[in-house]
Amino acid sequence: MPLTASHLSVLYGRRKALTDFSLSMEKGEIRALIGPNGSGKSTALQALAGLLTPSDGRAEIEGVAVASMSRRAIAKKLAFLPQQPTAPDEMTIAQLVRQGRFPHVGLFRSYDRKDEAAIEWALESTGLTRFADRTLQELSGGERQRAWISAALAQEADILLLDEPTSFLDIGYQVEVLDLVHRLSRERGVTILMAIHDINQAIAVSDRICLLEKGELRFDGAPRALAESGLIERTFRVKGRFVEVAPDKPPHFDVELTKLHRPGS
Repeated sequence: MPLTASHLSVLYGRRKALTDFSLSMEKGEIRALIGPNGSGKSTALQALAGLLTPSDGRAEIEGVAVASMSRRAIAKKLAFLPQQPTAPDEMTIAQLVRQGRFPHVGLFRSYDRKDEAAIEWALESTGLTRFADRTLQELSGGERQRAWISAALAQEADILLLDEPTSFLDIGYQVEVLDLVHRLSRERGVTILMAIHDINQAIAVSDRICLLEKGELRFDGAPRALAESGLIERTFRVKGRFVEVAPDKPPHFDVELTKLHRPGS
């Protein structure tokens, strides 16, 4: 298995941000993490990437414990794009994307044709080739997000963790990013785990969905099974229903704009 987690728990002080979280992903699988704000989605991604030390349990990449791997060894296998990555505003898109090759190049080897081809492909895949010389401070929020995704793609890792990859993007670029995610999975066999807020986007693009609430895994299964479970309405405390768009298409969640009554409100 490319990526597994066994009973992961993460503490922030005395508060458990993630409790007994387990998953096992197949090569080329797309899995979405959904849940209310503060449900543990980002914490789970960071623990899987080795950026947080779990209080219990373990994460493994291809059967090797993440805790035993160096950062460079992890980066050759796994690329992680956080919600709000940072870099100097004066850096160009091309420079940022080139950094994605660092796990393969290191301090002493020069960039070769394979590295340059990976950088070119990453820029082209995100529609940024003609903007490569622009600095980050010149970019809109959506363009900056695509630049970071491009850097993650240049890393050419077999596992890609994305924390809200469509944030700050208008609907056109959201569709493009999700299409790119799908192509990476199906054409290159990249295993993708992404935290995402939009339930319909999660259902449309994912093979499986994990639903987190208060740091606990409430559901892990196929999108249609989630649609039939009633968990979306209860977890997010909204009124709504799943609508069948077409027999060969995933159901679409149609939410009403009236919140359910909360106890004590």
